[in-house]
Amino acid sequence: MLPMKLKTTFDYEKILWGKGFSYVAGLDEVGRGAFAGPVVVAAVIFSKNIIFHDNDLYKVTDSKLLTPQKRKLLAEKIKNIALCYAVAEVSVGVINEVGIGKATQQGFQKATRMLSTHPDFLLIDAFYVEGVDRKIQMPIIHGDVLSYSIAAASILAKVYRDEYMESLDDGKYLFAKHKGYGTLYHRQKIKEHGLSSHHRTSFSLEKYL
Repeated sequence: MLPMKLKTTFDYEKILWGKGFSYVAGLDEVGRGAFAGPVVVAAVIFSKNIIFHDNDLYKVTDSKLLTPQKRKLLAEKIKNIALCYAVAEVSVGVINEVGIGKATQQGFQKATRMLSTHPDFLLIDAFYVEGVDRKIQMPIIHGDVLSYSIAAASILAKVYRDEYMESLDDGKYLFAKHKGYGTLYHRQKIKEHGLSSHHRTSFSLEKYL
């Protein structure tokens, strides 16, 4: 349970804008701890002159704290108001080859490169991005709650990945229900059917079954 005092704001971004960093990107990943499916990273840059004309946008926060319907609504609004955004997917094949840690870093790097405007500072939920000067990045614990840019990225990544997992659902594992995470139902289905091509083999799942 997060402390009640945590609130999603542009406070971090405003400090950086004031220091001359015009293009501050928020990054977050979704799916790092799943048993199946890709890891997805989103990056979002907002204009330092951003003004909201929609009260719903004030409800942007960590995607896990929102209903699926609210996430989808906010994702479309974020895309409309952001200066630019990018969503990067790193496949199960890559995860199984290099491990989830390196695959997640590939996702951060890919999403950053995909932005149409090159960021001059990165805000990331908890992680540093490898290969980027640490002087121009800041990992923030609970960043997906505290930073509006990171929260927006978490929403875009979550909506993208959820829709991807729903597209994989053939009724066998019910990916649409658990999105590839290690729920009891999912573990039972793995015991029943074994692993599919969508499951991760880079770490042993047996200990969780």
